[in-house]
Amino acid sequence: MDENSPVFVISMAAELANMHPQTLRQYDRLGLVSPGRTVGKSRRYSVRDVAKLREIAQLSGEGVSLEGIRRILGLEDQVAGLRARVGELESALADELLNRPGRRVFAAGAEGEVISVKAGTRLRRSNQVVVWRPLDRGPVT
Repeated sequence: MDENSPVFVISMAAELANMHPQTLRQYDRLGLVSPGRTVGKSRRYSVRDVAKLREIAQLSGEGVSLEGIRRILGLEDQVAGLRARVGELESALADELLNRPGRRVFAAGAEGEVISVKAGTRLRRSNQVVVWRPLDRGPVT
């Protein structure tokens, strides 16, 4: 069963969320939780809706106003959407890097500049030791 499948009637969702059915109707009118509807316009709540109702109850119990709860839920949905988008972009980038022939790798040069290097090429690193001595300013006492 998918967590977004609308399966619970309002009385069962209210019981699972430990709320009165009228409270669920009010939250639906306010747009806090929008359950699915049947052909006959009856509300059907999903597991995700019930979890959201429980979160609303917790926030309300902590003294957050309904407008504050609406904003919190909106931001949480936005963050979830952005996380999903970042995952898509990371996957697309990984595919592009692996599947593009002649892909390039970048390295830092001795002076901090960016150097483009073909994949699989190793840079020769200088392993010379440089000894620094201050200018001779006379004998050290």
